[in-house]
Amino acid sequence: MGVAKDMKDFQCVLVPLTLWVLLPTALLAGQTGEILTEAEADLLREEQEPARRIEVYLNLTQARLDRFETFRQKPAHPQYDYGGYLEELLVEYIGVNEELKNWIEYQHARGGDMRQGLRALLERGAQQLATLWRIQQSPDEYASDYEQSLKDALDQLTDLLEGGTRALAEQVKKLGELKQQEKEVERLAKQRAKEEAKRAKEERKLRKREGKTRVPAQEDE
Repeated sequence: MGVAKDMKDFQCVLVPLTLWVLLPTALLAGQTGEILTEAEADLLREEQEPARRIEVYLNLTQARLDRFETFRQKPAHPQYDYGGYLEELLVEYIGVNEELKNWIEYQHARGGDMRQGLRALLERGAQQLATLWRIQQSPDEYASDYEQSLKDALDQLTDLLEGGTRALAEQVKKLGELKQQEKEVERLAKQRAKEEAKRAKEERKLRKREGKTRVPAQEDE
């Protein structure tokens, strides 16, 4: 009974956790298909260095914002669903940022050095946030099609920047301490080497003095 109960409790914890991890991707896939093109997915696979991969994600989100800015200026056309396309771009933008958040959390748990990438996130992410705010404050004729996704993108990016700020502070503190420890070890090693050299020099002087005192004694004999 105890084992069965433990397994049941474990499943109760595991299932919500699994759904939490899979739900955003499943929802996005159901709405727009694949978030990334094959070329974009290859770029991410090829870049496994923690900080530089963050910058790849930022390039992907910026590309979607740039396309969004371009297409929201286009006049309505019966042949094209610009409103639907703009909505799709924002959903993709949210999806890429979700992957970026997961990457940061994964690397943070592993202790990967993301300092350069996190600084880029805070700088470029702030610029993207300003762009999203400007879009919200200057609605176009398609705004009703993407209004909710725009709000979701703003909320998500705000949370991502807050998390990135905390992660950067923790990494600077942790890795800075490690660097200080390395410097202290190096200082102690140099100090020991200096002391060893000093002792060796003193021993040579002592042997030299002892040699000089022994010579007259041998001559007296």
